[in-house]
Formats: sequence, C-alpha cells, structure tokens
Amino acid sequence: MSESSSSVPPAGEPGWRSARRKPSLAEAHRTIPVPKEYGFFRKMLAFSGPGYLVAVGYMDPGNWATDLAAGSAFGYQLLSVILLSNLMAILLQSLSAKLGIVTGRDLAQACRDHYSRPVAMALWVLCELAICACDLAEVIGSAVALNLLFGLPLVWGTALTGLDVLLVMSLQKKGFRVLEGLVLALILTIGGCFVLEVVFARPEWASVFRGCVPSVEIVKNPAMLYLAIGILGATVMPHNLYLHSSIVQTRKYEQNAAGKAEAVKYATLDAVVALTSALVINGGILIVAAAAFHKTGQHQVAEIQDAYKLLSPTLGVAAASTLFALALLGSGQNSTLTGTLAGQIVMEGFLNLRLRPCLRRLLTRGLAIAPAMVVAGLYGESGAAKLLILSQVILSLQLSFAVVPLVVFTSDRKKMGDFANPLWLKGLAWLTTGLIVALNLKLVLDFAGISSRIARLLGMMN
Repeated sequence: MSESSSSVPPAGEPGWRSARRKPSLAEAHRTIPVPKEYGFFRKMLAFSGPGYLVAVGYMDPGNWATDLAAGSAFGYQLLSVILLSNLMAILLQSLSAKLGIVTGRDLAQACRDHYSRPVAMALWVLCELAICACDLAEVIGSAVALNLLFGLPLVWGTALTGLDVLLVMSLQKKGFRVLEGLVLALILTIGGCFVLEVVFARPEWASVFRGCVPSVEIVKNPAMLYLAIGILGATVMPHNLYLHSSIVQTRKYEQNAAGKAEAVKYATLDAVVALTSALVINGGILIVAAAAFHKTGQHQVAEIQDAYKLLSPTLGVAAASTLFALALLGSGQNSTLTGTLAGQIVMEGFLNLRLRPCLRRLLTRGLAIAPAMVVAGLYGESGAAKLLILSQVILSLQLSFAVVPLVVFTSDRKKMGDFANPLWLKGLAWLTTGLIVALNLKLVLDFAGISSRIARLLGMMN
C-alpha cells in the first residue's frame, strides 16, 4: 500500500497527515481479552506483561558495566542516580503506552503519519541503526556469558547467538502470553541470582539506604559525575519506546474514552511494577560491586569478565561467579526476545511493509554478529568490551529522535484529545527529555575524546 502524501488530516483523525492503515503487530493485536466483569486484581493481571518486555531493556549487558564501575569505584553513593534514572524511565514508558492506547498507533506509525516522508525515512534509518547496536550488545553479552560458563571462545559464542532466531519464531507462534511468560521467567531468574549475590556480599544496609539519597558530592566530584552521566545517559533505550507503544495494543479493551482511560491506568501500573524489578536488579549489581569490590579496595572493576573472576574469591562463595554469569546469559537472551519484536514493529510502522519475522531477525542479527565475530577474533575480551561501549554510544545518538516525537505527540490535544499531557506532566516530560538528551550528547562527546581526561582523574583518585 502506498503512503498518502496528503497534508489534509483524514476524517475522524484530526492532527495527522495520513490515516491509519493496518494495526500495529497485527498477528497479536487485541488477542488478549480483558472482560469487563473482572475486578481490579484480575484486570491488573490481564494488563500485566508489556511492562516486563520493556523492563528487559533496562537490565541489558550495556547497563551492567556502568553499574559495576559505579559500585566498585564509589560504593553505594550512586544508588540515588539509579533510582532517578528509573523514575525517568517510568515517565517516558508511561507516555509511550498512552500514545499506543489512545491513538491506536505505535510510535513508528505515529511518526510516519505525522512527518513528511523524507523525515519519516530518516527517523527509520536512525532507529534501525539503534536496533542493530542493541543487537550488538545482546550478542556480546550472551557470548561473554557462554565464555564464562562453558569456556566457549567468544567467536563461537557470537555465532551461536544466531540460533536464538529459531527460539523467538517458535514462541511467537504459541501466542503473545507465552512470550510474556518466558520473559517474566527470565527476569525472575536474573533477579533470583542477584538476590543470592546480595546475600553472599553482606552489604552495609545503612550505607545502602544513605546511597539512595542524592548527594552534592556527585556533582562536585568529576569522576563520580562521569559515572553518574553514564548511568543516566543509558537510561532509556530508544527501541523500548517503539516497542511499548505497540504491545499495549495486544489487550482487547473497550474502544471508547472510558475503556482507553482504564487501559492507560493499568498499563501505567504495569510499567511501574515491571520497571521496579529493573531497579532492583540494577541496584543489586551496584550493591554487589560495592560490597565485594569497593569494600576490599578493588576500585577499578568495570568489565564483566573481571567481576566474574573476582566475585567468588572475594566473597568466599564458589557459586557467586556462576550465578553472575547465569544472570548475564538470561539478560542477553531476554533482550533478544524483545529486540525481535522491536525490529518488526519499527519496520512495519515506518514503511507500512512487512518482512517475515525470521528474515527480519536474521538480517539484524547478521549485522550484529559479523562485527562482533571479527573484533572477538582479532582483539579478544578487551575488544568485545570496547565494542559494547560503542553500541551504547550509537544508542545514545538515536535516543533524542525517539523521545522528542513521543513528548510532542502525547502533548498534542489534536492527537490525544482529553488524554493530552496536562501542563505539569508536559513540563516534567520536557525536563526529563532535555536532561536525557544533554547527558547522551555529553556521552557521545566524551567517547570522541574528552572522556580520556575524566578517566585519568578516576585513576588518580583510586
């Protein structure tokens, strides 16, 4: 179907350049019923699921490195930054869910129906680059986990991750609830591993609670500020905004104002609960690093492989390193499942074109596996770690091109009607957007060369 070039809003859809076409993620659209006679808790369970698929992006291997570095270098002091980043994530993901529920469009479709075709195509290319970068992080994380658990060389581990295409395709055929169930099971596995790690680490709980309160020292200390920017800058994964706006539409809610208001309420609650689980896991990584490494004077543990090697001897528990690697493997595989959906949603939404999910996944996975295999073969563990950092920078570059349209759309009364962001929420959303964009811009500039000075400061302080 060709895309309409008319600038006249279609009847019944004011504020949009083009009319809606097919529904987002058509094979799963409105397939999960939410009977009107359900009470609060049964409805909450019926709507629960999309938030957990989104939460996966906040506990991917890219976040592990910053949490490990923050905990080993500064103990519990940056827990407040993880808490703040989680609150920002809840706000933006809630806006994403509201966009999908109220307009019946995912964020990719909304961009296509609002912007001119050249602008929409540019946004699509940027988003595809971000998804490939995210795929790269998943490949590296899974390959490192396989190397740590089974001694599998990184080159073979990266190749083996391509087989997850078969797993994803088989799960999609069994229904969306099965996919949500597997993601939740993996999150519980990751969470369970870190609960045990925290028990083994025996943290100072008074210091943990003090770390949840923001400190002026974070701003005064350049090295600490640098790590805080790393945590905040990687807060929101751009593909998560596209993903969430689509998968909330898998629920069969009433297509009227009351039904949409109820769906928005439960989708927001789902996001809050699910992202709290991400907060617990990210906080757990930092707490373990603080208790195991900072307390023992090991202040420069920033790479995943180093943490694995040091955990068991430092804590005196043989299973500690194995649990750490198992959680990493679960994190990488979880990200794979949601990355598949995000790629499908973005391509269909921007282009109004559908490739077979298997072909789409093979394409993006191939783009991620090829550079990962080359770097792993030539440079080993250190090269893989640097490639992981590069993937996060690419994600940072794309982020503003997803966040800004989201806030613009959900603040537009012509598009959202009575569901448009009120003035206080609009102000908070723009403040959050400005902070994230500024921090990601700084992260990119640092990567280009400025970070070396901060890194030297960090080394001098430790």
